[in-house]
Amino acid sequence: MPKVRLYTSFTLLITLLSLLNSCSGNKFLEGRFTPDPNLQNNPTPTITPEVGSTPNTNTLPPEIPQYPTAKLLSVEPNSTENIGKTRWVTPDPINQIGEFYQQQFQGNNWQIITPFSSIDGNNTLVASKDGLQTTITLEGNSSETQFTIDYQREGGTISYSPNPSPTITPNQLPTQESVSFSDIAQVSDPLRRHIQDLGTLGVLTPQNGNLFSPNTAITRREFARWLVRANNTFYQNDPGKQIRLGETTSQSAFQDVNVSDPDFPYIQGLAEAGIIPSRLTGDNNALLFRPTAVLTREVLVSWKVPFDLRKGLPTATIENVKDTWGFQDVSKVDPKALRSLYADYQNGDLANIRRVFGYTTLFQPKKAVTRAEAASTLWYFGYQGEGINAEEVLQAKNQTQPTQ
Repeated sequence: MPKVRLYTSFTLLITLLSLLNSCSGNKFLEGRFTPDPNLQNNPTPTITPEVGSTPNTNTLPPEIPQYPTAKLLSVEPNSTENIGKTRWVTPDPINQIGEFYQQQFQGNNWQIITPFSSIDGNNTLVASKDGLQTTITLEGNSSETQFTIDYQREGGTISYSPNPSPTITPNQLPTQESVSFSDIAQVSDPLRRHIQDLGTLGVLTPQNGNLFSPNTAITRREFARWLVRANNTFYQNDPGKQIRLGETTSQSAFQDVNVSDPDFPYIQGLAEAGIIPSRLTGDNNALLFRPTAVLTREVLVSWKVPFDLRKGLPTATIENVKDTWGFQDVSKVDPKALRSLYADYQNGDLANIRRVFGYTTLFQPKKAVTRAEAASTLWYFGYQGEGINAEEVLQAKNQTQPTQ
């Protein structure tokens, strides 16, 4: 028996050695052990996001959950884990993505500032946790859902290329081109007319090509830009009512908006005019501007009403606002916004709230403002009958243009 076992072992050893020696001629083994030339040429393959996996180009903070079947489309240039914007796409329906994020945030101790709502068609969720504010905006159709995740951590800053936009000199806006938007047919009047007029004046900026994306939430930086452009366009012949654009030689009013930011002249101009709270107004709680955060209704009114009133805001209390507007949720309004709300009521039918939101007994102060709503506030500037609207500005502009 020992001889038989020895012979068998010797035979097996010879067979294995023969197989290894013939490896160079065996295509199956060669394919198993030879490095894939495609991997050598492409050491970093494209990865579709899955649960627990993240593409190298995705800067999304780890605290923010990723939707399982979402594919990363784009990342805003210079984004970091502290501030940035990413765009995703998935074949799943919009309500499914909304439910996923609503549950994820609720189950992980996030403070939901503005929830998704199918009742009033709000497709934007704003949540905050440990100084990280996140905004998710959904855009769905019959075949897919695209959504953006906009985030900023307290103290987060982002740098921009040296010349991200045309050079802006003090009190001089860059060239404004007329825009005719192709996606506002679904917007009801009067908001659609407001968007058309302001687009013709070159006040509004499209999101992509000639798309306005009326139902998408607007960011604080974008509204600051529109607000200054609209005011200075309406009062182009009245320097005393214009906002002086911030100069790049000035010290920034905010820690998260540096002089190379393309919207620095607008944001700095509003801060130096005292329209928005900052360190310049002595507000130590406003050291950050949060440019990529969504604009809320109470902030919208707080920034716009001073341009209508053109004088000090009246004293106001919760009782004043409740007795005038009749809002059921007035207790949720930031105390700093009460004076603007009260002054807006005194503007009668020309009040921003009436023009944009119509009749309502709920203000929903923390709700995100859409691009269409933001545009509508800028269609008219003035107080108690003394003012001007975009249609009148267009008429005056057409009268001064030479005939061809």
